[in-house]
Amino acid sequence: MTAARMPCVEQQGETMAEASWMDEAKKNAGLLIFLGVSTVILGVVAIASPLITGVAVTVFVGFLLLASGVAQIVHALKSRQWGTGFWGTVIGILGVAAGLLMIFRPIVGLVTMTMLLAIYFLVDGISEIIAAFKIKPDRGWGWVLFNGVIAVLLGLMIWRQWPISGAWAIGLLVGIHILMTGWSMIILGTGARRVAGAIEDAVEGGG
Repeated sequence: MTAARMPCVEQQGETMAEASWMDEAKKNAGLLIFLGVSTVILGVVAIASPLITGVAVTVFVGFLLLASGVAQIVHALKSRQWGTGFWGTVIGILGVAAGLLMIFRPIVGLVTMTMLLAIYFLVDGISEIIAAFKIKPDRGWGWVLFNGVIAVLLGLMIWRQWPISGAWAIGLLVGIHILMTGWSMIILGTGARRVAGAIEDAVEGGG
């Protein structure tokens, strides 16, 4: 009789484990969707206020440069080689100075970062255009070319409107990135919830 009840007990345990896993999966999917919606809202706010977003990004980068500069100086002072220690200290001081400039004069830092962003788009776009013609006529070369052209046009637009473009370029691009990240989280969470529901229906149907 005990042996006959063992399979039932095991099946009951497996059913409870599956139910617990389903609940956990649905809970995680719901959390991911919630975070995605919150991130989308944050992205919309960032896009609506690109200057404030750009200043916030500049200050954040400033703190990173400040921390990196201090770490570089400490490492250089501990170095036993005079040449390495000297140049490490110089680089660290420059990093600290750049960080302080971005923290206390964020508009100046934002304008500088915008120029660097324009140069990045131009260089990246030209590189993609060259790469596209190198891989032509392989599949996908058209998309690479398209991305390169868009990057060059965006770089030229930021360059031509500089320094005014500092008021919108970085904040707008960061906002779009945040928005797309949030949308991706919503899609992943919705997909995970759908898969968990399908598995649960299959288990209930099989039971």
